[in-house]
Amino acid sequence: MIQTYLDKWVPVKVKHSKREGGENFNARPARMIKLAPAGFPIRELHRNYPINIEKEDLFELYAKEQWIGSIVKIGDYLFDQRVIPDFAFQIKSALPTGNVKIVENTIIKLDWSEVKSAPEVSHKTLLNDVVGHSNVKRKCKIVIKYLEEPETFGDWAPKNVLFYGTPGTGKTMTARALANEVNATFMMVRATDLVGEYVGDGSKRIHELYSRALETAPTVIFIDELDAIALDRSFQHVRGDVSEVVNALLSELDGIKTNQGIVTVAATNNPIQLDHAIRSRFEEELEFKLPNKVERKKIMENASKSLPIQLKADLDAFVKKTKGFSGRDLKEKVLKAGLYKAILDESNSISDKHIEEALSEIKTSISHPPKEMFR
Repeated sequence: MIQTYLDKWVPVKVKHSKREGGENFNARPARMIKLAPAGFPIRELHRNYPINIEKEDLFELYAKEQWIGSIVKIGDYLFDQRVIPDFAFQIKSALPTGNVKIVENTIIKLDWSEVKSAPEVSHKTLLNDVVGHSNVKRKCKIVIKYLEEPETFGDWAPKNVLFYGTPGTGKTMTARALANEVNATFMMVRATDLVGEYVGDGSKRIHELYSRALETAPTVIFIDELDAIALDRSFQHVRGDVSEVVNALLSELDGIKTNQGIVTVAATNNPIQLDHAIRSRFEEELEFKLPNKVERKKIMENASKSLPIQLKADLDAFVKKTKGFSGRDLKEKVLKAGLYKAILDESNSISDKHIEEALSEIKTSISHPPKEMFR
């Protein structure tokens, strides 16, 4: 068992260091131990803590102060309880061998060979890869200009942008492409992940998110499903501590801190349900519409390029039958379903028959919100 920074005792299925006392350990003073960053026992999606230690001598003092007296051996874990609570370091080597005790004279080193860099994405989606939404992409040029030269904008920076519209129309893809255009850091978080379990935890998560974004600027923070936390005040009694989260988000969107080089892009399907105070902080609201006939064909052509078997269906015939479908619908309900039909038929290609069967099995029509919702 270990104690976390939330003062809750939780089981962890790893070996852990033991403090002096209670049991009599035959441990010699450690001359040297070498640690490797191991990560969190549980990962929160909105948190990202790459290890960046500039001065190892300072880290040694920091580590010794909280772990002195711990009795450990190779393979055990030490958990940080201060700067990055519950982040684990594994002991890779120790002198002497066996159980050793961390003392004032112990040398603590980091094994950088164990630190793995994040894998590079082989293909970066750019705005040209986004089908349709010409007005949205045109407005994104302003954000791109700012991310390229944030110091020249000052008070005129485009800080907050709201994407809204029918689900599956490319809001997330466009936000990611926007960041890729200038090689900016892209930090995606679902709004519900920002709601904490304890009082004050939600606001802490939001401030941590923006602090991390500032360190890696230029950064695009993408908050998906904004309406899940930023409901109109009349709905907030349903969410409990949502007002705390809203207030913390407002302070960041307001730019009380400079937050230079950070752009917040939020997405919602229901803009009219947003809290007025939150909605008013977005300088631009960009609508994502359902694809037209030409765009539907282009979406299916692009998506079909990565299919594991060849597509031999006449897309022109099915473009007419998919009016009202979003980009996600075309991929998930049409092409993917057609692919599975072809696999079940043990066919080497996807034919008109497979696509037709997929469409016929869509039992309920795709529902759309009233048009006035997005005015």
